[in-house]
Amino acid sequence: MALTILVTGATAGFGAAMARRFVRDGHRVIAAARRTDRLQALQADLGVAVLPFTLDVTDAAAVAALPGSLPAAWREVDVLVNNAGLALGLDPAHKASLADWDRMVAVNVSGLMHMTHALLPAMVERNRGHIVNVSSTAALYPYPGGHVYGASKSFVTQFSLNLKADLVGTSVRVTDLEPGLVGGTEFSVTRFGGDATRAGSVYAGTVPLTADDIAEAASWVINLPPHMNVNRLEVMPTCQAPGPLAIKRA
Repeated sequence: MALTILVTGATAGFGAAMARRFVRDGHRVIAAARRTDRLQALQADLGVAVLPFTLDVTDAAAVAALPGSLPAAWREVDVLVNNAGLALGLDPAHKASLADWDRMVAVNVSGLMHMTHALLPAMVERNRGHIVNVSSTAALYPYPGGHVYGASKSFVTQFSLNLKADLVGTSVRVTDLEPGLVGGTEFSVTRFGGDATRAGSVYAGTVPLTADDIAEAASWVINLPPHMNVNRLEVMPTCQAPGPLAIKRA
């Protein structure tokens, strides 16, 4: 069955890869993001199966108005992929920028909450739908400099599980998608303020996951039989694993 899928952060990285994969799967995509020019380019590439929708998930009023702002033929959103998110900085907490902390919480936590609150009631009313929240392995495995980014993704994971608890007995599904090391996106460039050299060093000597790999995972959970719910899906490349606890010796 062809689905109408709304993807936030759809102009780069996971979001763009998901949009392409979902269209290839035969679905329609509402591509939501801040950069209108990139949205238009995505539509030019993928055609009428894509509806570009300029949206900043930190704009609470715009998010609340979203369901009524969509064209009538696109208002029944079957799947919401809360993909918009970012990490800023890798300094230890006592040296980190408070503005960076606030920005991560605004996008990763508040933006995701507001998007869910805007679209979930109609899914429950129709007794059909799927919320896919993009979390991270950082939600479970801490690392130096991860502080607020990891904490924000822990929120995403726990929020997802609690949504599922609220929705038990309905046909609305919730999946928490937790990628590990993924290269070839803007993620680390954004984290390091545009420093491409430093961003590239994160992936030196590795074979990381790609955005297409994450789109593959999202496609799989969305296209499962409607009575099946994948609660959590943690994905790492073979070069990565959870590490031992840190011990500082004198």
